[in-house]
Amino acid sequence: MKLLSFRYEGKEAFGPKVKKEEAVWDVLKIQNELGVLPFFPAQLIEGLSQGVEFVEQIRKLADAAAHSENPDDYKHSFSDIEWLAPVPRTPKNVICIGRNYSEHAKEMGGDAPVDLVVFTKSPASITGDDATVPVHSELTDSYDYEGELAVIIGKGGSSIPKRMAYDHVFGYTIANDLTARDLQSKHQQYFLGKSLEKSCPMGPYIVTKDEIPQAQNLSIVTKVNEEIRQNGNTKDMIRRVDDLISEISKYTPLEPGDVILTGTPAGVGKGFNPPKYLKAGDTVKVSIESIGTLVTHLS
Repeated sequence: MKLLSFRYEGKEAFGPKVKKEEAVWDVLKIQNELGVLPFFPAQLIEGLSQGVEFVEQIRKLADAAAHSENPDDYKHSFSDIEWLAPVPRTPKNVICIGRNYSEHAKEMGGDAPVDLVVFTKSPASITGDDATVPVHSELTDSYDYEGELAVIIGKGGSSIPKRMAYDHVFGYTIANDLTARDLQSKHQQYFLGKSLEKSCPMGPYIVTKDEIPQAQNLSIVTKVNEEIRQNGNTKDMIRRVDDLISEISKYTPLEPGDVILTGTPAGVGKGFNPPKYLKAGDTVKVSIESIGTLVTHLS
């Protein structure tokens, strides 16, 4: 199932993509008007911990709308909505993994790390698909892109055994870890350079894990103005999704709605000679197999 969060006529909502249509079912409206279920969460993040049960509830709502007298009353065309990040606000900072692809580590001037490299982005940096994002020229002259597979945590936990890690995954989405390289270096800590306004575009969907049984063999392609800059595959991750969940949860509890950005393959702007940083007017597209394409416009 592909789930998205959106704003329609000033109200935030969520729902599944309508099969074979560029539209979304408004599950909150369906529940409110048709009363299909005894109870249904008002926000997507509230349902993530229910896992398969939550997905089945959504299916029941969509099915009820599809068989109602006026199905069109319960769905919205993609052209009529404002896309939000699938998880518009995470329970804590977005968890990010650094140098998780060997070739990317090399282009950044170092070897693959022996130990896990973790940094965070502020939840206030999150924005959705098709967003217009400032290049922050008053703060940086080296704004860079990083296309990444993002993991959405469903069931929380601490010290999660690696063999149980995927039980804690609700699904996957796409992220663009926009980064001010000069601020990253200047402050000797990544938080400010990684957390500028709208520097964490995510989307367009959460794809539930049942539709991506093998997260470690997905192509990742990042284009800037249709020029391919990154062309990688998640099979090249140094630490796999289950490794990351197990290791991170040793140090900090994971919660439903937490998002883990799993690292970026080679081809970032800083890796070129001379560097190819983003500028106003650029459009970045990050495509991941089985998920879709995340589009970001720079202004």
